[in-house]
Amino acid sequence: MNNPILMKHLRCVPDFPQKGINFRDVTTLFKDAECLRVMEDELYEIYKDKGITKIVGIESRGFVMASALAVRLGAGIVLCRKPGKLPAETVTESYAKEYGTDTIEIHKDAINENDIVLLHDDLLATGGTMKAAFNLVQKFNPRKVYLNFIIEITDEGLHGRDIFDKDTDITTLIRV
Repeated sequence: MNNPILMKHLRCVPDFPQKGINFRDVTTLFKDAECLRVMEDELYEIYKDKGITKIVGIESRGFVMASALAVRLGAGIVLCRKPGKLPAETVTESYAKEYGTDTIEIHKDAINENDIVLLHDDLLATGGTMKAAFNLVQKFNPRKVYLNFIIEITDEGLHGRDIFDKDTDITTLIRV
């Protein structure tokens, strides 16, 4: 965790999207080939023996490493998207945000009870989106569900991990 190469390339944008927020920008990790390799290698080492059959990438930055890791693990990829973006029948989950609600969805035929699922997103801050994705995936009754993030923010009083049960398997590559 906190690989020096990743830490060196992680950009922090002060006062974005609002004053007082230090936004951790993963696009600087994505644009660097060495960082992509390091992230893929670290994720592979964590999950290579878990029997992952599907990786759910959370829109949209979660798609990047979910896709790369799915290829390496020989798993399928499932897109978790905002409403109206998936063409076939979907299962949905709505969740509260700071100023209202949001909804995410997955194709109805994307996951089954024999799957071992890894949910992946770029960032764990408040945890709301991932909690909704976790609840959504649980509707499919998979054998096991793992959660992963590139970055977990704990230095700004954020404790997104705390909204999950203690026995939820959560890993991160970077903690700040």
